[in-house]
Amino acid sequence: MIKTFKTIEEQIDILKSKGLEIDDYDYVNDVLLRENYFFISGYRHLFLKSPKDRMFIPGTNFKELYALFNFDRQIRNLFFKNILIVENNAKSIFSYVLSRKYGIKEKNYLNPANFDRSNDKVRQVNDLLKKIKRQIRINGGQHSATMHYMSNYGYVPFWVVCKVLSFGLISEMYTILKPEDQKEIADIYGVSVNNLLVYFPILANFRNLCAHEDIMFDHRTQRAIEDTKYHAYLNIPKMDGEYIYGKDDLFASVIILKQLLRQEDFTGLINELSYELDILDGKINSIEIDKIYDRMGFPMNFREIARMGEYGE
Repeated sequence: MIKTFKTIEEQIDILKSKGLEIDDYDYVNDVLLRENYFFISGYRHLFLKSPKDRMFIPGTNFKELYALFNFDRQIRNLFFKNILIVENNAKSIFSYVLSRKYGIKEKNYLNPANFDRSNDKVRQVNDLLKKIKRQIRINGGQHSATMHYMSNYGYVPFWVVCKVLSFGLISEMYTILKPEDQKEIADIYGVSVNNLLVYFPILANFRNLCAHEDIMFDHRTQRAIEDTKYHAYLNIPKMDGEYIYGKDDLFASVIILKQLLRQEDFTGLINELSYELDILDGKINSIEIDKIYDRMGFPMNFREIARMGEYGE
């Protein structure tokens, strides 16, 4: 089917034809103009009768659809803020561990010999180091600290270089570190190397969703995290021997952040999440809030995770 341009009035007619209640045309017109019909309609699935029946559940109002849209925006901002804390912490830890061991000049800390030299890693190491050097060249000229070191010292230490590296590159860098360096970094967090190898790319994935304003609340990741004591503590139910929540969903990122954030930051995250869910609960009527929890991968008692110890796997 060929897509054609639709006016706001035509977009409203389409929503109405699918059973969506609209009681304030000026309000809906303004929302669709500012927010984009395509992105708003991306939240319709929870309000449909069934995956095959594309009609809305009777009584569903446009304001409920928009409330879920705004909820996702608010929690994206919330997760983005906390993932940035982890990102900055990781960059600081990486630069400290690697600079102390290998030196502060690029020729030292970016020496291929300082990374995993196993046969299956050699190409990845070389490719990643090229990416890092390229990012330094491209972004370095736009970063005052990088320019300062290049102008005054002729080199850029890793703790400055980290500022121009993406979380994705830092995440990939962890995979090519020597096992002893991976362990030293994992020990700082109090988690296993195997877990951290999964945690970083998952958080990098969610970070990108936040930065590009993609739908996040029901996102599923390609990789799943290992079972943790938090799954057991919250009595998350299992299906076919696997926990149904907290594996490849948004709650998995909560479990990751529980282990990588300071306790006060994590408690703040849970409190703000609770607030946004309570606000949403007061704005939806055609479905139960439980349905949204389920789509997010959140157990109803998720708040209890904040009461557990400061760190742990």
